Amino acid sequence: MTIFYYLGNFNNFLRHFILKIAVFVSGRGSNLQAILESRLTKESIEVIAVISNKKQCAAFEIAELNSIPTFTVGNEPESKSYSQLVSILTELKVELIVLAGYLKLIPLDFIKNFKEKIINIHPALLPLYGGKGMYGLNVHKAVFNSGDKFSGPTIHFVNERYDSGTIIAQEKIDISGAKSPDDISDMVLKKEHELLPFVINKFAEGKVIIESNRVKIL
Repeated sequence: MTIFYYLGNFNNFLRHFILKIAVFVSGRGSNLQAILESRLTKESIEVIAVISNKKQCAAFEIAELNSIPTFTVGNEPESKSYSQLVSILTELKVELIVLAGYLKLIPLDFIKNFKEKIINIHPALLPLYGGKGMYGLNVHKAVFNSGDKFSGPTIHFVNERYDSGTIIAQEKIDISGAKSPDDISDMVLKKEHELLPFVINKFAEGKVIIESNRVKIL
């Protein structure tokens, strides 16, 4: 079966596929900033919610500067549950959910409500260097210690297991000149800031296709 991602109604089509997205974050939000600033996404998407597992999340400052509503999910006081978030994001008519440095496993019930509408960016070439505990500098340390000559970001659909959903896009970069895990981190992050807006824009344009459990970008 082939699935074409022509998301949104006819009015959205006339407005260059204005795609309503929610972004999940846990840290400083550099990928959120890249999404908001990229020329590829400036006219094709609208970030209508930013969600974090942390009340004191640096990325919330970016959201507030851009007048984007923020929500905290988890067990802290005044935080939302994932089931409450389903209702909120459904009411907001969210069409795509982007995990951009979100460090918590998304519950299966939440995923089922947004089947193949949740994507994640991972800072390595999956299926290598993925899984529980493989995030941030942990990934880059593992890559550096392995002596690998190449790394790069991967964007994939989210399922019930860390970093194991169908791969949408990857960008392979030469890291042979890296002197440390921090060097690799800087190189990969720069590419993340290019790849993520590119892929999101392709969703907005209806140019992401799932065919025989493989993803094609037109």
